[in-house]
Amino acid sequence: MKKGFLLAGLLTLFACSPVFAHFQMLYTPQSALERGGEMNLKLVFTHPFDGDHVMDMEPVQEFYVLQQRGDEGEASKTDLMEYLTEITWTAQEDSGKAYEANLPARVVRSMGDYVFVLVPGPYYEKADEEYIQQFTKMIVNVGGIPGNWHEPVGLPAEIVPLDKPYANWTGGIFRGVVMSNGEPVPHAELEIEYLNHMPDMEKNAFEGDAKIEAPHPAFETMGIRANDRGEFAIGLPKAGWWGIAAPDVVELEHNGKEMVQEAVLWVQVTDIP
Repeated sequence: MKKGFLLAGLLTLFACSPVFAHFQMLYTPQSALERGGEMNLKLVFTHPFDGDHVMDMEPVQEFYVLQQRGDEGEASKTDLMEYLTEITWTAQEDSGKAYEANLPARVVRSMGDYVFVLVPGPYYEKADEEYIQQFTKMIVNVGGIPGNWHEPVGLPAEIVPLDKPYANWTGGIFRGVVMSNGEPVPHAELEIEYLNHMPDMEKNAFEGDAKIEAPHPAFETMGIRANDRGEFAIGLPKAGWWGIAAPDVVELEHNGKEMVQEAVLWVQVTDIP
C-alpha cells in the first residue's frame, strides 16, 4: 500500500512539474546593425525563459560564420574557433561553463548577412541517460542589404528561415522549415521560449528581473508542430529574443548511449516606434 501511495505521489509530481527545455544560446545584443565592427557573443547552454540553470558546455566542435551580400555568388566562410574563450555564466540558481567570442572588426565589416553557426560538443543529460547536441544558428545583418539568411547551411538538424530573423516587428509572425540533412522533416516538433532575463554582457550573467511572468507552466516552453512539409509559423507577441528549437531531429549513438541532434534558431523582435 505504501508503495502504491509513493508511486502515485511521484506520478503526480512529474505530471505537475514543468518540463524545462534546453536551449543552446548564441547571443549578441543587436542583430540588425547599421555598420559593422567589433562584436561580442555569448554561448550558453541554458533555460532561456527561467534563466535559472546553466549546463556546462562541452568543448565547441565548430564555430563559424557565413557571409554574403546580395543574392549573387557563394557565401564566404570564416572559422571563428580562434576567438573563443571559456567563461563562467551565472544564472538565477547556479553557474556553469560557457564561452564567449570577441570578434575583431574585420570579421563583421561589410554589408550583408552573417549566419553564425555553432556546433557544440554533445552534452550528456544524466536524467534521460542520453546525449544532446544542438546545432545553433543566429543571423546578423549589416546595412540592410540582405544575403544568405534563407539559405540552408547543410547541418544534420537545421531550422531554415522563411522570414528574416533580424527584421521582425512585435505582433508579426515568423516562419521557417525544419530540415535534416537537406530534407524537410514532416510534422516536426518545435519548442519556443522567450529570453526572459536580459544577459549582462559585462558580468556574464542573467539579470534577476524577468520581463514577463507566465500564467501557467505551459507558457514557459510553448510547443507546436510543423506541417507535412516541415513548415511552421509562430506569433511574435513581445520584443526581444525568441529561441526556436526542433528537438530529436536525428537519433543516433554516442559513447554507447543514445544521442539526439537538435536544431536551434534565434529570432529578434523589435517594437514599432
